[in-house]
Amino acid sequence: MDENMKKRNEILAKTVIKGLESRNMSGYYAADKEAAVKQALELIPEGSTIAMGGCASASEVGLISALEDGNYNYLDRSKMSPRESLMAAYDADVFLSSANAITSDGVMVNIDGNSNRVSCIAQGPRKVVFIVGMNKVCSDLDAAMKRARNVAAPANAQRFDVKTPCKEIGKCFDCKSPDTICCQFLITRYSRHEGRIHVILVNDTLGF
Repeated sequence: MDENMKKRNEILAKTVIKGLESRNMSGYYAADKEAAVKQALELIPEGSTIAMGGCASASEVGLISALEDGNYNYLDRSKMSPRESLMAAYDADVFLSSANAITSDGVMVNIDGNSNRVSCIAQGPRKVVFIVGMNKVCSDLDAAMKRARNVAAPANAQRFDVKTPCKEIGKCFDCKSPDTICCQFLITRYSRHEGRIHVILVNDTLGF
């Protein structure tokens, strides 16, 4: 990444963190992937039970490997049935996620097909740790919604065996396809529970 863009991201991250703090959420800046893993592990006590909802960013920075190699109870949902993994995630100590988009004043947008991820963000797990690349920061909620629908969702659709207009064309058509992965939209604008939501902003391009 260009050094000027890195500096811009570092400055912008401070604004996002202030916005998160005003919404009773905690924000952290990580200069690179290694710093992101270090910060995440400081938020996750050893012995914790950790669940995840398809967070590619956590894998990209190396956090999942660190958890699997460490003294943690990482729940690998690929080895569980969908219902079993969902129920286990609700009772987890920590839930890992990313955001499809986040505004510069700290509002997060997430879209789901089966609601396993957005439901755990909203309630259930005792702590939620977000790993968010600075490429996902948007100017306002309208821009964040557009990014989630026209960038994140079409890219995510490529991962699955689905037949949706966005997978074929590359942008949202507000479809009602039986295969749509945009069934639930979650806007996280405030956390009623202090100390529950933590957002690590990584000065890198992560996820979709």
